[in-house]
Amino acid sequence: LPFLRVAGEIARLAPREVLVSERLLEEKNRLASLGVEGAGVTPLPANYFDSVAGERRLTALFRVGALDGYGNFSRAELAACGALAGYVELTQKGRLPLLRPPAQTHQGGILAIDVATRRNLELTQTLGGARKGSLLAAIDHTVTGAGARLLAARLNAPLTDAAAIRRRQDVLTHFLEDPDVRQAIRSGLRRAPDLERALARLSLGRGGPRDLLAVRDALTCASGLKLRLQEPHGMIGGMPEDLARLLPDLGHQEALIARLSEALNPEPPLTLQDGGFIAQGYHAGLDELRMLASESRRVIAGLEDKYRRLSGIDRLKVKHNRVLGYFLETGLSQGEKLLRPPLNETFIHRQTMASGARFSTVELGDLERRIDQAANQALGIELALWKELLDEALGRGAACLRAAAALAELDVACGLAELAHQARYARPRIDDSLALEINGGRHPVVETALQQKNAGPFVANDCNLTADDNGRRLWMVTGPNMAGKSTFLRQNALILILAQMGAYVPAESAHIGVADRLFSRVGAADDLAQGRSTFMIEMLETAAILNQATPRSLVILDEIGRGTATYDGLSIAWATLEHLHEVNRCRALFATHYHELTALSASLPAMANVTMRVREWQGDVIFLHEVVAGVADRSYGIHVARLAGLPPAVLERAEAVLQLLESENAGGKAARAADSLPLFHPSSPTPAENSADKLISILKAVNPDALSPREALQIIYQLHGLLD
Repeated sequence: LPFLRVAGEIARLAPREVLVSERLLEEKNRLASLGVEGAGVTPLPANYFDSVAGERRLTALFRVGALDGYGNFSRAELAACGALAGYVELTQKGRLPLLRPPAQTHQGGILAIDVATRRNLELTQTLGGARKGSLLAAIDHTVTGAGARLLAARLNAPLTDAAAIRRRQDVLTHFLEDPDVRQAIRSGLRRAPDLERALARLSLGRGGPRDLLAVRDALTCASGLKLRLQEPHGMIGGMPEDLARLLPDLGHQEALIARLSEALNPEPPLTLQDGGFIAQGYHAGLDELRMLASESRRVIAGLEDKYRRLSGIDRLKVKHNRVLGYFLETGLSQGEKLLRPPLNETFIHRQTMASGARFSTVELGDLERRIDQAANQALGIELALWKELLDEALGRGAACLRAAAALAELDVACGLAELAHQARYARPRIDDSLALEINGGRHPVVETALQQKNAGPFVANDCNLTADDNGRRLWMVTGPNMAGKSTFLRQNALILILAQMGAYVPAESAHIGVADRLFSRVGAADDLAQGRSTFMIEMLETAAILNQATPRSLVILDEIGRGTATYDGLSIAWATLEHLHEVNRCRALFATHYHELTALSASLPAMANVTMRVREWQGDVIFLHEVVAGVADRSYGIHVARLAGLPPAVLERAEAVLQLLESENAGGKAARAADSLPLFHPSSPTPAENSADKLISILKAVNPDALSPREALQIIYQLHGLLD
């Protein structure tokens, strides 16, 4: 893996801890470029990364003579895997969790998404670090922990193999078209414990009886789901390929299920030392010891009655605690009686308290020793049986892990099918072309937020960046602030990610040729720790795009060049646009406020101009959030400033400056504006316009026959706003 891509891979995996050689700590700049700020960095001695020692460690771990059966691993891969296995063995004191054999992930098999793009698109968390508001939160309909983890992993690693993507789609289509099976599977999964986590605790020696019971219940659930999946078909051949592949992993554990069901108490204690986790009737010797303990309780009750008659004390009671064991307790006045002859020959004083006195007897002590001995013997038998059961379960650990993985895949498939059903998602057409044609596309996160707030429907938009002979693969997007440019850019990137992870997409229809890389530059902030300004970060991200994007990539760029002087920024944006068109030749969406760039469409044949539609009416600007062919002639920044609540004097001054600047065609605009326009002065209050007058003026200006549905809806919102 090239070093430049390591940071992207670390961002995809989102590890809690990263192991590095001590030698790398000496190269602080290189370590910082890995992007491991969110993970703990653990330095290890360089000998941990010895490839020969790593190969020996791995062959011993998986009990094989050679690793060739798992793949043709490079020396670097063997060194890394060996260091990881050695570190786990060290920290877990020789106990290793159940580990799957190493498997290679080919570099070209996953859509490459760099750190900046993952952050900007808010795939698994928002810029503020919250899960709510991310793409993952919007699409997660899983019902198990393992399913949620697998969904996040797939979202972080979309595929580039069109055939593999279509196979995943086939499974979703299967469950989408059969809602009865889908709901039955989801209902069964809700009752399934987290098999993977239970096995991990058991293998590390941290598990208890309830974890072994969870293994049994999860395997039972898997077997039941296998039968349910086979019901409508009878033959595996009637299923999608990827679904049929899961069936063998869901079954064949009946012997282990039966053994655990027979051996385990249905309601086991929390820890092993509490005992009582082996079921009655499983072991004859254990049952005898338990019977002795039960019989001893009846003997104790008989002794209590005997000692009451002997002493003449009706309130004499047999009690137990961990310090004294079994003892007799009575009040202080009655206790004096037991201290005098002849009763003191039977009752042995143990303790005097403010509330009473405690005594023992030889007979009671002998009984306690027998009870303790029986309890210890019973616990010893239970622990021996536990080890047998644990060894049997872990001996089938590989098969159990496959069952856990199959359950997670079922959960993800059914969850995405449920999402497609509820949110009206469509199955995209996936192939190896350079198409990107989305009809009626919607932003999945924004649409979900609007639905939760009952704020009206999301405005769908088309996007066609198909890179054929006549296609316009580069769209220049202009339009005012708050009109929806950034939302439009992001939604098409998110639709591509959903499509390549094998999910349905929020659109009426879509045809997507798989991309090899996805780049997004839609916002930046200072990195003070590294001494980088906002503009420097913007340029670094743009450089990465221009140096790495290929004709199969998708690039979305928002406001390139805005962080510096106007002509500098315009020049950089101009050159970037030409480079994307002529050199990278990728599919791209390029949003800008530099309206001068729209003239490039005359010389760049694969470029098209589109704009966000707005309507000026009664001095206000209505954002329709529709993408149409054309060019924006204004940015309406002052209107947005008014919405933000800038003081009226500032807005009035800004309007005057803007009119003068727009009327000038030569240099010296700013200087003349400073000379010809008055400075701020106290503004006189204006009488508030009556709401009824506003209502009348609005209605007089409306031509009902000329309104589009969207414009009519905006007018209704404006009228409703008069109520406030």
